[in-house]
Amino acid sequence: MRTDLAGVVLAGGRATRMGGGDKGFCHVAGRQIIDHVIARLAPQVAALAINANGDAARFAGFGLPVLPDSLPDYPGPLAGVLSGLDWAASHGFGAVVTAAADTPFFPTDLVARLRAAAGPSGLALCASADTEGRLQRHPTFGLWPVARRDDLRAALQGGLRKVAAWADRHDAGTATFDAGRFDPFFNVNTPEDLALAERIAGQQA
Repeated sequence: MRTDLAGVVLAGGRATRMGGGDKGFCHVAGRQIIDHVIARLAPQVAALAINANGDAARFAGFGLPVLPDSLPDYPGPLAGVLSGLDWAASHGFGAVVTAAADTPFFPTDLVARLRAAAGPSGLALCASADTEGRLQRHPTFGLWPVARRDDLRAALQGGLRKVAAWADRHDAGTATFDAGRFDPFFNVNTPEDLALAERIAGQQA
């Protein structure tokens, strides 16, 4: 665990392909997906919070701070990153690691690998490589220095929405993971994805 790092679970999306609601509350292997996410991320960081919009009371059972977007109209995951950075700064942390609330199988060495891959600005994003070496980036999984939060705020206020576009401006490094039998960053967007996640969990048991 890194004592200078905080973790933020990004749960601020609207889940339109799942008919609305919180994807993280769907169940895989008898537990809510967000429970899997918290169990994987919490041991890797010194403190944890959830970025979510709407009624924060629905997350009360987790006993974690709930951070709404500070910008209106659901501007995307970068807004969640910014809220996490502002929260982390207020608690003296130097950086934040983010993980998506709908991704139950991400690596348990996520933080260490992101730290090792950080670029000169301290940023890093995750990517997974398929059997032919082709990379797919996963921009909701990243390492974000608190020192960059004002730059991020200005970019968002200027209309930027793409995570990778902002990260690339700052020469973000890439932490690459092997997809193996399945992509560890597989996320649940549809009912079909939820059924597949259940099968993957069964194979891991």
